[in-house]
Amino acid sequence: MLTEQDQPHRSAEATSSEMPDELSPKHLARRLIALLIFAALVAAAISALPGLGTLRDRFAHADPAFIVLAGLCKLASCGSNVVAFRDVFCQRLGWRFSYRLAMAEQATNVLVPTGGAGGLALGAWALRRGGMSTEHIARRSVAFFVITSIPNFLCVVILGPLLATHVLSGRAPLWPTVAFTVLAVGSIAVAAALPFVLGRVRPREQDTGLRRKVRAGLASLADGIRDTGSLLWTGRWRAIVGSIGYLAFDIMAFAAAFAAFGVTPPFGPLVFGYVVGQLGGLIPLPGGVGGTDGGLIGAMVLYGASLSHAAAAVVIYRTFQLGIPAILGAIAFVQLRRTLRDSHEPSKLCGALAEQ
Repeated sequence: MLTEQDQPHRSAEATSSEMPDELSPKHLARRLIALLIFAALVAAAISALPGLGTLRDRFAHADPAFIVLAGLCKLASCGSNVVAFRDVFCQRLGWRFSYRLAMAEQATNVLVPTGGAGGLALGAWALRRGGMSTEHIARRSVAFFVITSIPNFLCVVILGPLLATHVLSGRAPLWPTVAFTVLAVGSIAVAAALPFVLGRVRPREQDTGLRRKVRAGLASLADGIRDTGSLLWTGRWRAIVGSIGYLAFDIMAFAAAFAAFGVTPPFGPLVFGYVVGQLGGLIPLPGGVGGTDGGLIGAMVLYGASLSHAAAAVVIYRTFQLGIPAILGAIAFVQLRRTLRDSHEPSKLCGALAEQ
């Protein structure tokens, strides 16, 4: 018998377990089809449009072994993400469930134009359905984002001065390199200071509506950054190795894409240009299509690659960067929904696993 006092709780629970409309299977399927159509149009344009003869020639003489290597490196990058995801959210979470959820998140980031927020929303929905507390999900989502972002910022902070002072070989325009390095240092400093600045921000009993949501969000942000420090300080090696592997294997895929066309930029400009170019993915387009591509091509040209080499390598790299998570993640998403649907008590999946 459901009492009146139980009604609000039951209503809130049902709401929290409902999948957001933009993450529905039909919506994601339409996005996947649209991405495939776009890829077909790009391939047709490269093969037919005038003025792209140099690019077509690059593809005609590409080394298939390096193209295969790029795909394998991207698979390893996706697997590293799964390792980091499980270690950050819960070390006792099943590997199968972790794989399905982490890959589904990666697919959502490719297919939903929210600048990466779509994957976090899907993860929050699935973990909440699985019984994990909303507070733990929010904190660990922040921690996961920060931990997987740290290697990117460290690459810029370490390589920037070495490139600017010509310790590392390769072309590196001084002022853009200095500017990106300063931005990276500033971002790290701001992130480190946030827990102290926001330490006293907590929802109050009198807060309602938007104010309560804002306070709760700021509190979760501060707590999540603290969780990041705790995870790193206690030596959660799977999270650390997974986050490094997530970036390192992706850079290897990028380098293999260049090698397929016979020219690989020097290490410093390659890594620095890769990290800077990925900022184009912050533009809320499906899979960062257009933003990431343009950012990577522009950054690599700025750091010494020819336009035709950069464009050809980015096409190969982005094919794997988008295609592998989209396909494997779509399959994982279907399996994830089946797992949550068929479980008689989904809260037992991860309800007791959060406090670690």
